[in-house]
Amino acid sequence: MRSVHVTKANGPFELVEKDIPEPGARQVRIKIQACGVCHSDSFTKEGVFPGIQYPRVPGHEIAGVIDEVGKDVSQWQPKQRVAVGWHGGHCGHCESCRRGDFITCKYGQVPGISYDGGYADYMIAPMEALASIPEQLSAIEAAPLVCAGITTYNALRNSGARAGDMVAIFGMGGLGHLGIQFAAKMGFNTVAIGRSRDKEEELMKNLGAKQYIDSRSQNAAEELNKMGGAKVILATVPSGKAMTEILGGLAANGMLVVIGGSDEPIQVPTFPMILGRRSLIGWPSGTSIDSQDTLSFSVLSGVRSMNEVFPLERAAEAYDHMMSGKARFRCVLTTGN
Repeated sequence: MRSVHVTKANGPFELVEKDIPEPGARQVRIKIQACGVCHSDSFTKEGVFPGIQYPRVPGHEIAGVIDEVGKDVSQWQPKQRVAVGWHGGHCGHCESCRRGDFITCKYGQVPGISYDGGYADYMIAPMEALASIPEQLSAIEAAPLVCAGITTYNALRNSGARAGDMVAIFGMGGLGHLGIQFAAKMGFNTVAIGRSRDKEEELMKNLGAKQYIDSRSQNAAEELNKMGGAKVILATVPSGKAMTEILGGLAANGMLVVIGGSDEPIQVPTFPMILGRRSLIGWPSGTSIDSQDTLSFSVLSGVRSMNEVFPLERAAEAYDHMMSGKARFRCVLTTGN
């Protein structure tokens, strides 16, 4: 089998041949058809996630077909179409797991970080990490939905916002363009906040945004306040400074939901937060059943990721294109399987 791995932190991507792995008792082997290229793949490429053992194959937006099942796997069968996202397994015995909160497992696993991921022809995954792919979605359509999709969908559906509430999607990249669609399909009064006025404004309105704010030429927080303030701001931008600036656009009882990672701190003004009961929360993707919910909702509502597709052997090019911020809007690798 072919795989693309990194042998050390900040090392190059290398296309190599390896033996096809065998699944353990509670694992399955997946013949990979597509794998999204996510910004979090930089954790493996740059070695910033603690405990990574190299060489490592990145990738945690995986769609394919079960090729073989372990002896203790009964609910999954060969030839079933499955996806694996950020949640790649949990321990089952830490306090979070004992409370059923598997995504915050103290020893949680992530494909492409804890074990070899989706930049390959085959991979091994624990059975608890699997989500079923609806027949209406292709592998290329499904792959980005089990990280970028689940993160935006799950954050929004757990935000407390109700149909008709103003929800602002801050940042119009790989996460943001999906957030716009999910928010609109959930019935929210959806406002897009981006950094240009031309084609981006037209595109985001076509995806479901009722209003568009250009954060380069306008003060986004002030514009939100003119509209009454946002019940929820979904922050997809990788900038703590930008998130700090947008806090002022929250309505009373409003919530900033952070899903964009940044090394910069968010500076929170105490009095506006206290007097308006405003809040700030992070949201960490979701489990395999949340991925399945995301895929099902996408089928029902017509939400789709906009993808640029690359063959597996061009993984390095796809990764660089994604990291440059020029991808419109997700990059997906295909194996030809």
